[in-house]
Amino acid sequence: MQNTTIGLLGQSRPQAGRLRRGAAIGAVGVLLPGLFAACGGDDSGDESADGKIKLTVATFNEFGYEGLIEEYNAMQDEVVVEQKKAGTANEHQDNLYTKLAAGSGLSDIEAIEVDWLAALMEESDAFVDLSDSEVEGRWLDWKAEAATTEDGALIGYGTDIGPEGICYRSDLFKRAGLPTDREEVAKMFTTWDTYFDAGRDFVKKSDAAWYDASGATAQAMINQTEYSFEDEDNNVIAADNPEVKAVFDTVTSLAEEGLSTNLVQWSEDWTASFQNDGFATMACPGWMLGVIEGNAEGVEGWDIANAFPGGAGLWGGSYLTVPKQGEHQEEAMELAKWLTAPEQQIKAFEAKGTFPSQNDALEDPVLLESTNAFFNDAPTGEILAERAEAIAFIPHKGPKYADINTAFQQAIQRVDEGKESADEAWQSFLADVERLG
Repeated sequence: MQNTTIGLLGQSRPQAGRLRRGAAIGAVGVLLPGLFAACGGDDSGDESADGKIKLTVATFNEFGYEGLIEEYNAMQDEVVVEQKKAGTANEHQDNLYTKLAAGSGLSDIEAIEVDWLAALMEESDAFVDLSDSEVEGRWLDWKAEAATTEDGALIGYGTDIGPEGICYRSDLFKRAGLPTDREEVAKMFTTWDTYFDAGRDFVKKSDAAWYDASGATAQAMINQTEYSFEDEDNNVIAADNPEVKAVFDTVTSLAEEGLSTNLVQWSEDWTASFQNDGFATMACPGWMLGVIEGNAEGVEGWDIANAFPGGAGLWGGSYLTVPKQGEHQEEAMELAKWLTAPEQQIKAFEAKGTFPSQNDALEDPVLLESTNAFFNDAPTGEILAERAEAIAFIPHKGPKYADINTAFQQAIQRVDEGKESADEAWQSFLADVERLG
């Protein structure tokens, strides 16, 4: 789901202790060293006041599970479920890595973001094998394959995927003299050049920025690169990849032109910018719809175009895992199986816009005919389904992807904040890549 390695920008962390298991997660800590050492305690294996088995589900941002958990609890005689929802993927990832390293304290079910999956796959012995004939064929092939080890163990049940459109403020467009109709707007978003040109026109006539964050736009562009930071054999290629350098040069130069808010995505200032007309557009995977609606409560004018610069984009997506630390692994597996069933994923989509990864759900009329009142009654189900069909490949994200991407995002942010020139920030990024490589 919610991606959100961008949410790691600018965070200062103290040095963490060593992990018990292999080097993969230890490598993740190279640029994310402060895996909150104070996050002790065990989130699983408790009993509720009435003697029921208490299961905890740890998520982040918006999974759309609030109503589903109430529904599940109403069905149970011996189990009660509690959701522990972190505000950002950053917070959740810190807690996950710390407690995985400590060998205790994880929830019965832990959500993980796709960008962390390659590193966590190298720690697959820490998670229950969720393979089950009952769920075979449930997901898009590539979604299930990504969470399957070489020896056939399935460590995560797929939740959502992130096909992207562009969300936009039609009211701000109108004030600046730009088209507001979805089909007309979509014509401005066919390529990155047309999208940025529209932005240049917009900022001449508006006090708002064109998009929400340089890092977010960079992430959308990186996600269109099949091999960005690592090649198919997981060799680090970030420093010599002209596509990566082109993305960096583009977003840093556009920030100087005023197209970006220069804010860090997921920061308090970024959240506040939804309420003060801070920007007009943003890359919008399905899971972002719920985030926007929550942050922009009471703001009228949001809409979504059935287009994405360059043709298609895939940003984010998540899985539910069952750590072996838990005392109630069988019950947790049944809960994870239920939460990721097509019927429940349709309900999650209706609640928060999280776009399902299950084959049956993708053909459900409820999905395909759904509209979103907050986004001017946009046919979001149809739009996101068409955006998903436009995806030509899945970007490769190897074990070092999350660390390198964090360094990349931090370099962009240093330019936005005026701490370094673009050349200085690029050299700093290259130094980080060398350490990681």
